[in-house]
Amino acid sequence: MSESDGSVETQDTREVIMEATFRALRKHGYSDLRVRDIGAEMDLSRQVIHYHFDGKYDLLSSFLEYVIEQYEGSVEVDEETTPREELEMRIDRCLFGPELAEFSHWERMEVYHELYASAQHDEAHRELFVEHYDRLKAGIVDVIQRGIERGAFRDVDADLMGQHLTDTIHVARERRLALGHDDAPAEARRAIDEFVLDSLYDGSGESDAPDKVDAPDTTEES
Repeated sequence: MSESDGSVETQDTREVIMEATFRALRKHGYSDLRVRDIGAEMDLSRQVIHYHFDGKYDLLSSFLEYVIEQYEGSVEVDEETTPREELEMRIDRCLFGPELAEFSHWERMEVYHELYASAQHDEAHRELFVEHYDRLKAGIVDVIQRGIERGAFRDVDADLMGQHLTDTIHVARERRLALGHDDAPAEARRAIDEFVLDSLYDGSGESDAPDKVDAPDTTEES
């Protein structure tokens, strides 16, 4: 039975299976992964996996959605949050990730990018990554547009600016993972601050800009 067939599954059970999939993927990689490898990584019976998923592909599709959910987690804002503060929170979330109990952000990103690389040969998974990209970009574009409407940002092409920021985030993550440039995300964050975010101000909105802070130091994670 598949989740898409409407099966009732507790959040705890789903999370157990998804986290076991993380562990199995890190040990075996995408190409060599078997459902029994995932079963070996959890206390629940392997039959639980077969009950909820129609095989490895169905499970990995759900796993990919699970990973994406973690990186689309809500950014908590209130009426006191300025457009620049919200934009910076969204950028930091994409670049440095949420704090999770098991595995670091970059350990999870290694798995994410292995699936990303394989998506060129998998139309269904590629569509999930495209949707993820579009949602990340849309969140950034939305806050830029609201900042323009509030007079906090100067009038720019919000869609083009959002695409530029989203692409910069993706390239920085890939450079860290593929080339081992541990400082890439922090360097990208500083460049975004100096060359992109500051350019959104025409002078009239400067009071909305918070004091600059250093990007999180994540170089010890590997």
